[in-house]
Amino acid sequence: MYVRTLTLRDFRSWDQVDLELSTGRTVFLGANGNGKTNLIEAIGYLSTLGSHRVASDAPLIRLGANKSRLGATVVNAGRELRVDVELNQGSANRAQINRSPVRRTREILGITQTVLFAPEDLALVRGDPSERRRFLDELCTARLPRLAGVRADYDRVLRQRSALLKTAGRQSRSRSSQATELSTLDVWDGHLATHGAELLAQRLRLVHDLYPHLEQSYRSIAPESRTASIRYRSGYLLPEFLDPARDPQPEDVEVLAATMLSELAQARPKELERGVCLVGPHRDDLELVLGSAPAKGFASHGESWSFALALRLSAFELLRGMGTDPILMLDDVFAELDRRRRTALAAVAATAEQVLITAAVPEDVPSELEATPLRVETSGEADERTSHIADQVSPTTT
Repeated sequence: MYVRTLTLRDFRSWDQVDLELSTGRTVFLGANGNGKTNLIEAIGYLSTLGSHRVASDAPLIRLGANKSRLGATVVNAGRELRVDVELNQGSANRAQINRSPVRRTREILGITQTVLFAPEDLALVRGDPSERRRFLDELCTARLPRLAGVRADYDRVLRQRSALLKTAGRQSRSRSSQATELSTLDVWDGHLATHGAELLAQRLRLVHDLYPHLEQSYRSIAPESRTASIRYRSGYLLPEFLDPARDPQPEDVEVLAATMLSELAQARPKELERGVCLVGPHRDDLELVLGSAPAKGFASHGESWSFALALRLSAFELLRGMGTDPILMLDDVFAELDRRRRTALAAVAATAEQVLITAAVPEDVPSELEATPLRVETSGEADERTSHIADQVSPTTT
């Protein structure tokens, strides 16, 4: 799989981009702040409908514009598809496939598959559980695009149920009002368990499938270090479900839904008291382990980088195993890695169908990677500065 053309209008620092790309390796060269990462971010957005740098879409729209447009022509096994997204200030985003509008933007998921490694990935090891849940859910959705609908339904039910918990828990409410709200809460419990169980089942299957890739990837990066492993962490699931070596079964969804319903019933008094939902995949975590100790808090800086890199490389190998190479995007990471980690990452990049790299200077890219360099520059004054692609550098080894 590769992106043949990238089109941007009013995206970040770019007022206009019409870029042709090819298979192999391309490196966007430019000083920090010139907009090279924005190109990677745009392709990543078309893949996941989210940014690896910000939580909302508003910062993606160029200052002074009221909308942004992103588009790409994606080639997969000789078949071309055009995908476009319009980001709007104050209204719903819109999407097209082959210039035809789709009802929901999430219908474009699966057309563009990417694996991105960026400096922000250190948060996968050192950050909050939300970072690791996002990693799991984006990778689950890359493998099974329809899961985006399940995630959306779960988030909607969670918001509704949380709002009801806050209302029903108020002591000032009349008994009749509380009885009605508690009855309604039973209904929302059922919806939360239904959608949550499906999401849980896919996360558990992903951890099972990712486990051997992660162990091997980490060993190749840091052979002298302790063994790396992952384990799903949840306070309401039986230990047998949390064992990454356990092969998930089709009937797991029903068992997980029943488990969630039981736990929700037991947790209800505390939930009403606190006004928050205490049971569900929104509170789970992916435990990263080095030897017998959790990586978070115990791993050195180098070990943390190795673990983050191993997670991304194992995700790449997992998606590649489905029959198509995802697009590998490396955002200013070579400068952060030592020689061994640079070599391990370069070895994977050398085999990928398309690799998009950003770097401040050519020396940041390993010499063994032959890449076509494109110079990214900015022009203009102060807040009106915009990015542009300078004349293409000769396509020699960077």
